[in-house]
Amino acid sequence: MKQYYVYILASRSRTLYIGVTNDLGHRVEQHKGKALPGFTSRYNISRLVYFEVTGDVMSALQREKELKGWRRARKVALFDAANPTWEDFSAYGSHTLE
Repeated sequence: MKQYYVYILASRSRTLYIGVTNDLGHRVEQHKGKALPGFTSRYNISRLVYFEVTGDVMSALQREKELKGWRRARKVALFDAANPTWEDFSAYGSHTLE
């Protein structure tokens, strides 16, 4: 079964980015290596602070859209209880993300 991830990345200055992918480990590495030009590379956003998994691409896209519509405080509250230090989950290795 295919898996899709809705994820939130943060910079050290706590700027947030929300995205969707079907390969979270690879996508995070792309952000870390600044292989994707744009917002995340410009603002050094590469710390994986939150992610959700679903088996349906449409659900993932809908959830991404929903999260992007939230105010910042609500987004932070979503993952802050489980990750109050905004630890980089990708530091545990991409094999734990799959």
